[in-house]
Amino acid sequence: MPGHDPHSSPRLPGAAVLLLAALYLLTGIAGHDPWKTEDAIHIGIAHGFLTEGNWLFPRVAGEPWAHTAPLYHWGAALLGRSLGGLLPFHDAARLATALFGAIFLFALAGAARAFHGASAARLAPLLTMGTLGLLVPLHESQPAIAGLACAALAWWGGGLILQNRRRQGALLLGLGMGLAVPAHGLVGLIMAITVLPAPIFRRDWKGLLLALLVALPLATAWPLLLADHAPELWNAWWQNEFAEATVGRDLPDASHAEMLAWAAWPVLPLALWSLWLHRRQPLPLALPLAGTLIGLFWFLSGPSRQLALLAASIPLTLLAAAGADRLRRGAANAFDWFGLMTFSCFALLIWLGASAQALDWPPKVAANFDKLAPGHDAQFGPGTLAFAGALTLAWVASWRLPRAGWRASLHWAAGTTLIWGLVAALWMPWIDHGKSYRAVAESLRAALPPDADCIARVGLGSAQRASLDYFAGVRTQPPTHDADCGWRLVVDDRRRATPAGWIEHWQGHRPSDRNERWYLERRLP
Repeated sequence: MPGHDPHSSPRLPGAAVLLLAALYLLTGIAGHDPWKTEDAIHIGIAHGFLTEGNWLFPRVAGEPWAHTAPLYHWGAALLGRSLGGLLPFHDAARLATALFGAIFLFALAGAARAFHGASAARLAPLLTMGTLGLLVPLHESQPAIAGLACAALAWWGGGLILQNRRRQGALLLGLGMGLAVPAHGLVGLIMAITVLPAPIFRRDWKGLLLALLVALPLATAWPLLLADHAPELWNAWWQNEFAEATVGRDLPDASHAEMLAWAAWPVLPLALWSLWLHRRQPLPLALPLAGTLIGLFWFLSGPSRQLALLAASIPLTLLAAAGADRLRRGAANAFDWFGLMTFSCFALLIWLGASAQALDWPPKVAANFDKLAPGHDAQFGPGTLAFAGALTLAWVASWRLPRAGWRASLHWAAGTTLIWGLVAALWMPWIDHGKSYRAVAESLRAALPPDADCIARVGLGSAQRASLDYFAGVRTQPPTHDADCGWRLVVDDRRRATPAGWIEHWQGHRPSDRNERWYLERRLP
């Protein structure tokens, strides 16, 4: 059966892609507290830059954090400072994700145009927005998105070099490779450097030299400055980067296949289709294919983590964009129908959950919501309901889009935007009630006497330390200081008896977490 001819399909308006991208990037980025794990850690680092004035090295609650490079946090801190009068710091800082996300989508579109033409330039951002594994990282405080943005610039530059546009291409390639290091360390450099063979394929030695001349000072400026001012911090950061790149590499297991199956959907099957479609003329796909294989090797040889799969996301999307609008008619209709039904069902479930929160109907669903977030009182204002209703009506209206090669890709991008938008509008306060450490941090602050200046910690994670510092201004000492402090804060996953020599002063936990308990103990005189 013949496939869709992209040249005979109605043209996808670029303005529609821009509008959908803006809605996708900005929805849900603000309006909630820093959440446990990644979000709390990186907002805490940015807040530390702004309040303490030491911008050279990331710190969590005043202690060095060697697991990230600082470019994202610099941007987040500057946004927090400039928009501090309009938004809470954490909301303003999280806009850095939207900013780097916009650079990522724009550069990815440029790369797709350079590799495959104008049609692919519109499809690539849509495929990215429809990729399930990118939904959460593109909406939380996440420095890996800065690495993606820099790598996309490098891929754009590599594509331009292949089109004999040496100067523009070399500048973008060098800019992307150079900034990838302060953005995402060695992982970011690996993501960007996979396109470096582009000038070699063209035998463009001047372009290669120009790209390296641009990249070298950008890549080395921060590490050299750090090594000069704080060599111990440089050693800690480099050892961590080197360990992540070399230690623990092993054979993949079933968890990798499971993660790949859902997190790379739908670009993975579309990329395989593109390879089949171009099997007789594979040269245009050679560089994206090589980049995909390198990224997948990085993911499959390490721990099964969603963020590790980002290394393959750009070249995999470029592969998918080469054939996404040339699916056979039956496959295209099935792909489109599956997306329509899946996202429509999820939208209905989200509305049902909102009804359970606000109206206590259905009763069983309402009881489950209350059980997971006890004490939460759902109230939806007219603006919230209008936004959620407009999203839903726009989704229903999209069912009547004309038959075209880009229709399924647009529906997947619109579907993920719909689901995320409805969650942000109707479920975000409920999620925030359970994921924020604000209440427990403020309760602890109120329980602490003014003279409690030394608090040792036991079992307190980085996200918890960052939240405690951000919400309550309370900092703890490492467990090694236990003998020196008259107070200690213990976090445990079970009820515990206070050990001899200590007395329990306070106990708390997040409303949604029955296992993670916080205990503040005072040493007996």
